[in-house]
Amino acid sequence: MVIPDIIIAIDGYSSTGKSSFAKLVASRFGFLYLDSGALYRGVTLFAREERLISRSNVIDPRLEKELDNLDLHFSPDGRLYMGDRCIEPQIRTLEVSSQVSPIAAVPYVRNYVDSILHAYGSKGRIVMDGRDIGTAVFPDAQLKIFMTASDEVRARRRYDEMVAKGEHPSLEDVVRNLRERDYIDSHREVNPLRRAEDAFLLDNSEMGFTEELAWIQGLMQGKFNLL
Repeated sequence: MVIPDIIIAIDGYSSTGKSSFAKLVASRFGFLYLDSGALYRGVTLFAREERLISRSNVIDPRLEKELDNLDLHFSPDGRLYMGDRCIEPQIRTLEVSSQVSPIAAVPYVRNYVDSILHAYGSKGRIVMDGRDIGTAVFPDAQLKIFMTASDEVRARRRYDEMVAKGEHPSLEDVVRNLRERDYIDSHREVNPLRRAEDAFLLDNSEMGFTEELAWIQGLMQGKFNLL
């Protein structure tokens, strides 16, 4: 099945498996995968390391100027770098997760991330996942998907992922963090998390990769009249 040079926008709640699904789609169809959430996590890590965000999530206004010199970019295999340093392990911690939503709600941070995404997306054949890709970053994307799953499934996925990395969170803390992020992301003034009117809904609470791949293959065949 030959896929045209389109942009696939995948939005949805945290820990719905957006990144894993997007990587699967990119690998299957030969697209470039971009994780917008990683960029917000990268900015959050930078703000934490430079002491530009407090424990109570007060953001130092100096962050806006500091972003001018912040070099965040993806390697060919989709890992995020800050300059020449791979920061994938650091941006996936609960500490960064607990502060990424306040950072992502700041308009100048969103503009910074959007500028990076637009540069990557200028040639098409990309898969992006995030929270406002189909509504704000690429509203004209040819295919939009909104992902969801039950709170219990999302919390367990996130918990298992963190334990596998050697972390020791409590399941209660993970559930609380997910719900806090859902609320902040859905109620922020700038580009809140919502399903685009033309986005296809994917609830993967009880789906594995095989079922997800079959779902999107059928979707693309129907939407683009592919054989």
